[in-house]
Amino acid sequence: MATAPLSSQRAPFTLVPAPRSLSYEGDGFSLPASGTIALPSPELMFEGQWIQAALATHGYTYRLTLEAESADIVLSLADDLPAEGYRMDIGPEGILITGAGAAGVFYGLCTLRQMLSSDPTLPGLTIQDAPDFPHRGYMLDISRDRVPTRATLLLLIDELASLKYNQLQLYIEHTFAYPGHEVVWRHADPLTPEDLLVLDAYCRQRHIELVPNQNSLGHVERWLKHPGYVNMGESPDGFLDHAGRHRGPSTLDPNDPASLTFISGLYDTLLPYFSSQQFNVGCDEPWELGQGKSKDMVEELGGRVYLDWLVKLHTNVTARGLKMMFWGDIILKYPQLVPELPKDVIVMEWGYESTHPFDANCAHYAKAGIPFYVCPGTSSWNALVGRADNAIGSIRTAVEAGLKHGATGVLVTDWGDNGHWQPYPASYVGIVYGGAASWCYESSLSLDMAAALDHAIYADAAGIMGRLTLGLANLYHHVGPDHVNGQVLAYMLQQPADALETHLAFMRDWGAADADVRPETLRRVITEIDSLLAELGNARMARPDAALLHDEWRQAALLLRHGAKWVLLILGEPDNSASDLLDELEGLLVQQRMAWLGRSRPGGLEDSMRRFEGLRSEYLALL
Repeated sequence: MATAPLSSQRAPFTLVPAPRSLSYEGDGFSLPASGTIALPSPELMFEGQWIQAALATHGYTYRLTLEAESADIVLSLADDLPAEGYRMDIGPEGILITGAGAAGVFYGLCTLRQMLSSDPTLPGLTIQDAPDFPHRGYMLDISRDRVPTRATLLLLIDELASLKYNQLQLYIEHTFAYPGHEVVWRHADPLTPEDLLVLDAYCRQRHIELVPNQNSLGHVERWLKHPGYVNMGESPDGFLDHAGRHRGPSTLDPNDPASLTFISGLYDTLLPYFSSQQFNVGCDEPWELGQGKSKDMVEELGGRVYLDWLVKLHTNVTARGLKMMFWGDIILKYPQLVPELPKDVIVMEWGYESTHPFDANCAHYAKAGIPFYVCPGTSSWNALVGRADNAIGSIRTAVEAGLKHGATGVLVTDWGDNGHWQPYPASYVGIVYGGAASWCYESSLSLDMAAALDHAIYADAAGIMGRLTLGLANLYHHVGPDHVNGQVLAYMLQQPADALETHLAFMRDWGAADADVRPETLRRVITEIDSLLAELGNARMARPDAALLHDEWRQAALLLRHGAKWVLLILGEPDNSASDLLDELEGLLVQQRMAWLGRSRPGGLEDSMRRFEGLRSEYLALL
């Protein structure tokens, strides 16, 4: 084994997730330019190739072997470690990674990958590590116009794996190419059967479970707007939402046998493409349930109408040998019914503000003996650049409650409300912190988020991107930290001039604090965006998509900046005329299309872009 003693030192890297236990001791090791990686058996070939490829990106040439005696990096298995746990020892003789099964070895190698650089010196250390939660997941909404390309999804899987996630869900309403239902998805560029086969295999190699996710009650408006499906709706002629606005039908009639036949047919097609033994059937936010066909029954039976639908789905799902997951927002409105849930379901307790009552809600499931996940969010949607502090706060609140009450998993959710305008990297704060906190909550409390983003995500040698991401994603504090489910300047890009006060009143009704939309505040936001963007060009990201990341962040920030200018115009204190703002908007729309197509399929783009038409019309009316 090659040796090169080093003095014990602190590591020049940030590890994400931070290990449960890390001690620096003794002399370190200097990686030779060429060396060997010893596998305990050929079954760990992928794990060996994973670290082999990482070494190659830093200029090292390593070959794989089964001979441990002369190897520089030795991989081994042990049955006395916690599930998915690993131990890493670095000393003058080399690197030894011992894992609890292939997953444990893989996670040890993920940690080692984050230590690698062009500098061959590694400190002497011992790491002992294992996760807090057996299931650590991320869910991406692919049904609100934006369907990622296959290449983008593969990149996402690699990034999740490097952060020790072991579950991925892709939220589907209509964006799978269901045969016989082309009228619903033909313009959406949906996932295809081949996409799912590739993604499932790619995930399994990286110890990630690709869990199917098909909403099965509410949020089926893309189906019910078509004549062949609308009669299955609870309210085929539409309904009035909580704000008194008329909306098209979005919820199935749970008492119509045709609804169950329809959903079961979707399951027949979708589920064979997944190796997972779990299945998320959704069932959140059935907005008009009880307003239409089931009105009399809901008035008589209350939440039991919803529970009966869940039981029907549970019977269908378990007959397929799968475990059913569902969102917990509706059943918790009827806490007396929680003990009646089938004992093998998994309730997905979701909440996206840092003040969400995860503790109280999780206590209901724990008392009833019902398995559950905690499901915070990335806070990227309706915000363009994200809301970093809220994302971190909601994840901490969720994980604390999950640990206290015995949650079996964490699912960090990432939605695309209102056209999915936010770009891919707007979710990085939530993804990184969610991975850290669900792996080891205690060590995540001291995580340096800027350094974590620079090192584990952006590979930015200049140390700019982490600070820039957090700076942009915390601009929402200037106009009020408590905007429910989004950022007021992003919302206003889809609101007419006379809707500002209505929007703020709506936020107040939901418990949000008053927004600070004074002209001086809005100008301060614009100045800060300009200052942050001035640093963007100095980043040194060692990523193939560095140029795209630059363009995505610039575009999102400029859209938010435009929102501040629009509100200034509404307030009668403009720094730019309507004509100037219209010209600026037209340029931003061109850039929005280009940024979209950098990672997402064309289908859905026009639907998303149509959401800018209201603002364009407002400017034209003022000319």
